[in-house]
Amino acid sequence: MNLKLKIWRQKNANDKGKMVDYNINDVSPDMSFLEMLDVLNEQLITGGDEPVAFDHDCREGICGMCSLYINGEAHGPDRGVTTCQLHMRKFKDGDTIYIEPFRAKAFPVIKDLVVDRSSFDRIQLAGGFISVNTSGNTQDANAIPINKDSADKAFDAATCIGCGACVASCKNSSAMLFVSAKVSQYALLPQGEVEAVDRVLNMVKQMDEEGFGNCTNTGACEVECPKGISLENIARMNSEFLKASLKG
Repeated sequence: MNLKLKIWRQKNANDKGKMVDYNINDVSPDMSFLEMLDVLNEQLITGGDEPVAFDHDCREGICGMCSLYINGEAHGPDRGVTTCQLHMRKFKDGDTIYIEPFRAKAFPVIKDLVVDRSSFDRIQLAGGFISVNTSGNTQDANAIPINKDSADKAFDAATCIGCGACVASCKNSSAMLFVSAKVSQYALLPQGEVEAVDRVLNMVKQMDEEGFGNCTNTGACEVECPKGISLENIARMNSEFLKASLKG
């Protein structure tokens, strides 16, 4: 396939940035999207130009680092996949592909397609943990009975990889789906009860301080989430927040 790429180029956080056109030829439909960008960068380096900076690590849909906004969609036109799992067979010969970084106040652009998502880390540090008594009286986790329905829902919430697609897809740049997944994976388990009140209050507070918007229930986050995190988690977090506020 021969493609025209329109890629966001930005030298640093203070640069204004702009879309730059590139042509790339002989793209195999079996290539992943990131492999296609690798080929482009090889061409740029060979020609003495600066390669396009983009995040990647595992390339197996696990780490969430490869987040790109492709043709107006987080992670591109496929569903249930991250950018590294997107293959060029989803595009046609002669297509023009727009490639941008995730856009959100809380995700400032570092360079080109790379954004700073450390705001997610700070939210998790605010409460995404459980206390463990390591004094020698620790109970084996496998010995704690847990309702299967709760265990399944906690596991589903824990599949969130923190890629930020929910934020990029939301018209308000809300992080509610991400935060609710992190709250839910502990709220549903007995191990998470100790910090239940502080956890939801602290994480929501940190989310607001980072500059994320609020949720208006349009559901775009769930649609674009590569792990299919359910909006049910937002409802659960709202319930946990209300209970914690009343207790506080």
